[in-house]
Amino acid sequence: MSIQGVQLFIQDDHVVMDNGILQVTISKPEGIVTGVSYQGIDNLLEIRNHESDRGYWDLVWSEEGTGGTTGTSYVIKGSKFKVMVENEEQVEISFTRDWSTLEGKHVPLNIDKRFVMLRGSSGFYSYAIYEHLKEWPGFNLPQTRVVFKLRKDKFHYMAVADNRQRRMPLPDDRSPRRSSPLAYPEAVLIVHPVESEFKGEVDDKYQYSCENKDLHVHGWICNDPPVGWWQITPSNEFRSGGPMKQNLTSHVGPINLAMFLSAHYVGEEMVPKFQRGEPWKKVFGPVFVYLNTLIDNNDPLWLWEDAKQETNTQVQCWPYNFLASDDFPKSEQRGCVSGRLRVSDRYVSNEHISVNGAYVGLAPPGDVGSWQAESKGYQFWTKTDENGYFLINDVRAGDYNLYAWVPGFIGDYKNDTIITITSGCDIDMGELVYEPPRDGATLWEIGIPDRTAAEFYVPDPDPKYINKLYVNHPEKYRQYGLWERYSDLYPNGDLVYTVGVSDYRTDWFFAQVTRKKDDGKYEGTTWQIKFNLDHINQTGTYKLRVALATAYVAELQVRINNPKANPPLFTTGVIGHDNTITRHGIHGLYGLYSKDLKGTLLMEGENTIFLTQPMCSSALQGLMYDYIRLEAPPS
Repeated sequence: MSIQGVQLFIQDDHVVMDNGILQVTISKPEGIVTGVSYQGIDNLLEIRNHESDRGYWDLVWSEEGTGGTTGTSYVIKGSKFKVMVENEEQVEISFTRDWSTLEGKHVPLNIDKRFVMLRGSSGFYSYAIYEHLKEWPGFNLPQTRVVFKLRKDKFHYMAVADNRQRRMPLPDDRSPRRSSPLAYPEAVLIVHPVESEFKGEVDDKYQYSCENKDLHVHGWICNDPPVGWWQITPSNEFRSGGPMKQNLTSHVGPINLAMFLSAHYVGEEMVPKFQRGEPWKKVFGPVFVYLNTLIDNNDPLWLWEDAKQETNTQVQCWPYNFLASDDFPKSEQRGCVSGRLRVSDRYVSNEHISVNGAYVGLAPPGDVGSWQAESKGYQFWTKTDENGYFLINDVRAGDYNLYAWVPGFIGDYKNDTIITITSGCDIDMGELVYEPPRDGATLWEIGIPDRTAAEFYVPDPDPKYINKLYVNHPEKYRQYGLWERYSDLYPNGDLVYTVGVSDYRTDWFFAQVTRKKDDGKYEGTTWQIKFNLDHINQTGTYKLRVALATAYVAELQVRINNPKANPPLFTTGVIGHDNTITRHGIHGLYGLYSKDLKGTLLMEGENTIFLTQPMCSSALQGLMYDYIRLEAPPS
């Protein structure tokens, strides 16, 4: 480790931060990272790209009143450069753009991008402050992120998790002359790769998505010389959508992303929409770009292990105490919330149940479950211990509701108290009791209430569309084209599930998708749940609960014992823009539907529930179930 102090060199069109371990070159005043020098490599970023297309912050925006999840892409370029801190221990520099000085049509935001380098640190930090003033026009902000494009001649091995890492194809392999297009532009079948080992594989960036709660470090390894490039996110407080929100990570390029805000796996509900008269300010980041090399080890995969250790170090240091911006509060300026969460379900236990691993979080005030699509403010989440106790540290000042959800139980918890966090506060919520939706005893159930469809049957992919990483992998749902396998498995009729005979792990297809017909068009599908009841309470009211893990331009119609009943007993209407089936996810937005069933609708002996998904304009429409339960009348 070098003990050299940090130096800042200011040139006509660039600035260079140098601490003797690495050098970072940034364009001035734009604030684009044009070069990163480390371990004898002059530039780890793609030197074939123009300087403005190597390391940058960008966003997608649209004007107020515009719908959808797309808009105008904009690489954020500063117009003013300023040194915030310069000494041997630290350099922090700022690149700002002031909306009021810009000509033409631009997103109405002031943006202050910051870069920080510390003495003895093998990396650099970046964060940004976005601000919309009250008197400015409204706008939508579907996406913002940081992008680093690394050298394709150096970085060939990518790691997202312990069991999700591999040698990756080259970007050239995605070119039209080397690949065949698939159902959407992000996915291609590699036909004539530069390196033969990738022949016949599918490449799709969405196969490497990750939930926020697990997305703390990912990156690339160069073998010669052995160098790792890692993007470390020590906190999720500034990310949208809470712990289950899925985001892109790294993918063929080689590209390394820090996603802060996106509509992926949710849809337009996740897009923050700002109106004229609505002031807003948010700090995104910091994220830490960590570089490492081998010292007393000759295994390049040790670089991944070291990156995980560095991630733990960065998490322990959060919130950082060295940033120059007053908009990023230090630990002593934040507050904490603690308490105990227990579950009351008298059909499971006469006593309150202490739950281990329940998710408890603070998010801006809203409706039950609103945190799933919340994107303007900050969120702070933790998990309960084996006795149900929780502690949420280092919460920014502001007003919040406390939300929770408990694996193994349906529904969402929300505490209606507005929790006001002030500097240094320590709030004890005491014992909180969640009463999950429940009217009567369970007659039967399908699945596990965990907000995903992961427990259901996921087929092997068509051998023509393989990603070798996910062969015999616990996340095999990330393979391409699994929606087409439904018609292969059910060529002459739809799924029929018999309670007490069928096993949801092998007999319940993970997604209710459309069926492709001989003419190339698609048709809706109707699944059946068959179950026996020995006795019917004719005057009682049964309850059907259906928890959905995701939906994409789909409708769920429920009928009992008459598949032709019109209207159906219940319909969700057209729901969902999650696009989870396309993007190889296993969940999107969670939704719970509960419907009363009069005893007169049921029969002694065999009954059948018909689940119809009629929307059928494409192969990618459909829904995934989380859990289904039929309850007896209240006792």
